[in-house]
Amino acid sequence: LYLASAQSVATKHAPYDAIVIGLGGIGSAVLAQCAARGLRVLGLERFSPAHARGASHGGSRIIRQAYFEGAAYVPLLRRTYALWKALEERSGRTLFTRTGGLFAGTPDRAVVAGTLESARVHGLDHEVLEPEALRRRYPQFRLRRGEIAVFEAAAGVLFPERCVLAHLEVALDDGAAARFGTRASGWDVVGDGVVVRTAEDELHARRLVVAAGPWLGALIPAFERIVRVERNVQFWFAPAASDDVGPARLPIFAVERSEWEFMLYGFPDFGDGVKCAFHHSGNFQDPELEHTVTESEVDSVRLALRSWLPSANGTLRGTAACMYALTPDDHFIIGPHADSDHVILAGGFSGHGFKFCPIVGEIVADLLTQGGTSWDIAMFSPQRFVASNAR
Repeated sequence: LYLASAQSVATKHAPYDAIVIGLGGIGSAVLAQCAARGLRVLGLERFSPAHARGASHGGSRIIRQAYFEGAAYVPLLRRTYALWKALEERSGRTLFTRTGGLFAGTPDRAVVAGTLESARVHGLDHEVLEPEALRRRYPQFRLRRGEIAVFEAAAGVLFPERCVLAHLEVALDDGAAARFGTRASGWDVVGDGVVVRTAEDELHARRLVVAAGPWLGALIPAFERIVRVERNVQFWFAPAASDDVGPARLPIFAVERSEWEFMLYGFPDFGDGVKCAFHHSGNFQDPELEHTVTESEVDSVRLALRSWLPSANGTLRGTAACMYALTPDDHFIIGPHADSDHVILAGGFSGHGFKFCPIVGEIVADLLTQGGTSWDIAMFSPQRFVASNAR
């Protein structure tokens, strides 16, 4: 109700400093950071606030610092922790719960090896637990011979819907405008600005930010075949032993095993059951499509859960699809469009981007206001995938 009453109406006669297409996790953070800097900014969202059609929903997202995807992310993570805390304090919402994190498998697999590398390179607090030590601390888990677990106390859970709403609320408080149920059908660079087309009107701005999640390719055709949309399913199971799997007793986890095609990750029971999912599915599709969750999908995640966390393997309580926008190298896309610095892209977050929302918002606001940023974002350049004149 607050968001609906606070949104503004844009007109083509009043150009904005920036328009942000997409107000999910990333777009809402961009809107908030731009408004905080005094920009006259408008956000467009085709669905309702904190919707469940993209990748910023499902009740929980992992946040951690010992980052197996690459040690280069750690400085960004340190900053994003501080920004989440600041947003939590300003909004009055509980956005983060520290549970600790457990990252398990054989030492040669990516989850364990990458976690240890990031922790050691950046001097992050962590512990290495052999099977017996893990059994004493967390008897709920089942490590096998030859496996180890890395424990990071700083890891925990973000609540994505609350996070999106908090960013939207502070953005509107700081003067941003937002329109929900408004789909951007296209855009053009015209003179020294950008025109964004919707079904209702044409909107004018000096700059454009495209943060459209799985719909990035629909707005930036050069990325239509580069950024693939993968449907992944989240599952909630009623725990067989509820006192063993609540947030006071169970950390978030990520574990790899040779018989699983993809990593299994999960969360303690916050009241809806233990949430778990495979990180990837190989199921690529149009983001407009919806598919019923199959019994085989349920069976495969249940089989993995039974071998790793048997006390959580109870009745299936619910499922939810999540759309990953995957780049070929699994790193993000953040930076100017190859053909025009009037357009900034923020996409391809590859199923691990939500925790970075506020720092991405800060970086994009830097690019809009300063033409650059002090953060090293070369690894995220859109131009690593597409050449100029490939709109």
